Amino acid sequence: MGRRSDHTREELHELLLSLGHDLLAQTGLARFSGREVAKQAGYSVGTIYNVFGSLDHLIAAINSRTFALWADQLRARLDAGERDRIGALVAGYFAFAQENPHLWSAIYEHHLPADFTLPDADTAQREALTRIVEGEVRAALPADTPAAIPRLTRSLIAVVHGHCSLAVTGSFALMGVDDPLDCALARVREVLGAHGYAPR
Repeated sequence: MGRRSDHTREELHELLLSLGHDLLAQTGLARFSGREVAKQAGYSVGTIYNVFGSLDHLIAAINSRTFALWADQLRARLDAGERDRIGALVAGYFAFAQENPHLWSAIYEHHLPADFTLPDADTAQREALTRIVEGEVRAALPADTPAAIPRLTRSLIAVVHGHCSLAVTGSFALMGVDDPLDCALARVREVLGAHGYAPR
């Protein structure tokens, strides 16, 4: 086990973040324990507060790392050269959620205090995912589209998220829907089609 003198502040930040991310992936947010993260690192729970400021800051940083991993996976799918890039985006959204259910759910389950200020680095990590989707939506539509791309992008993300959430929780199965990914992609294509999108 480590001792306080074994790590710099930067090393502690990375150690706690990495261990916290692994623990959250295993337990989910409801069973997540900052005390357990500190214990695994060989430090007292007070170290989390010294390094991050609060448990909320640690969880926010963990969620930001999840966003970064998610964005990397989406880029990898797109870089693989799939012809249907919109389909790749929707499939990538579902795949990440289904492969990382606790990490994915924690993003939406963790409610930040009203006075919480997200660090700039965290904001950048979180926005990267939306920028990827926005770029693909922009590329899929005619150059002269009158659509407000940022607003449309966020609406489409909400559509896919809703379908994905019901799939991950099993609610779609209870409704007798066995193809939530296809349903989500169909809705996205319908909306984009109304703005001039033509699948390649």
